[in-house]
Amino acid sequence: TEGYEFDYEKQSCKDIDECKTLQEACKGGMKCVNHFGGYLCLPHNARIIISNGEDEPTTPPPVERVEVQPGLSPNSRGDYSRVIHSSTHTLQCSVGFIGCVMNMQNCIARVLQWSTNIKLTGTTVMSNTMSFCEFHSHSCFPDINECEFSNYICQFQCVNQPGGYQCVCPDGYQLQGTRMCQDINECETAHNCREDEMCWNYYGGFRCYPRNPCREPYVKTGEGCQSPSVCRGLPPVIVYKYMSIFSERSVPADIFQIQATSVYPNMVNTFTIKSGNEGGEFYLRRSSNVSAMLVMTKPLTGPREHVVDLEMVTQSNVLSYRSSSLLRLTIIVGPYPF
Repeated sequence: TEGYEFDYEKQSCKDIDECKTLQEACKGGMKCVNHFGGYLCLPHNARIIISNGEDEPTTPPPVERVEVQPGLSPNSRGDYSRVIHSSTHTLQCSVGFIGCVMNMQNCIARVLQWSTNIKLTGTTVMSNTMSFCEFHSHSCFPDINECEFSNYICQFQCVNQPGGYQCVCPDGYQLQGTRMCQDINECETAHNCREDEMCWNYYGGFRCYPRNPCREPYVKTGEGCQSPSVCRGLPPVIVYKYMSIFSERSVPADIFQIQATSVYPNMVNTFTIKSGNEGGEFYLRRSSNVSAMLVMTKPLTGPREHVVDLEMVTQSNVLSYRSSSLLRLTIIVGPYPF
């Protein structure tokens, strides 16, 4: 918005210091004080004081100052009323308004410059400039709600504040920079998984999974679970894998590759989705004789857990050999698209 420029390195908007970029930003002997989204023209002896209302002097000093005092009716925004003292005026603005104290001479100069830019006639300008400046040089103006400018100011949520705004992130995320949200890896910071469980971080949270997922008749061997005897209808080996994705991820998207760990001559491998694809969210694209890519064809909305069984069948007509193994892929979908 006006008064800001885009910082490509931080991917956010930063304030423009008009006191450095504008020549003679303030006239009439006034000094320029940069402000978020703009600047102020104040006397050279002016001071800006931020106060919490404690230890206030009984008599205001003979300089212009700005005090910020706690509001009488604070709400979730942490509202403040703004009091501006000058040698001739005391201006108190209620919550949601911003005060402006402007030198009379400076106000007139600004109005005349503005009227020249838009080509107003002299009679119209001079008859109204004095009354305009008398009223507006010490006025309260409504606070601008920057959050209404765009839905893209903040990645998650924008909270308007007096004179500005702040971006906030949902649980499981932390603010990165001024507007982006970054996932917190609870598995590295704090989690409540037991000793016999492993912590798996996903976008926006974490889950605890058993370190030994094997169930009868399977026993744990290396990465997978193996059946000690050949049981009809059951794969001899089950390998468990986990992955995390954003909610509403764009499709089609290659998300997981399955690959044979051993390659033998005259062996042919076939790959199929055994279960977990009842809604048609995935398909397997064969890459070679030893690998295939799982492709997501429909966006998944989180938070949810999706389990897909991928089967690889290895067979040889020459050796009259056939074997199969199952990869059980657990896909944890985060609650947000980031």
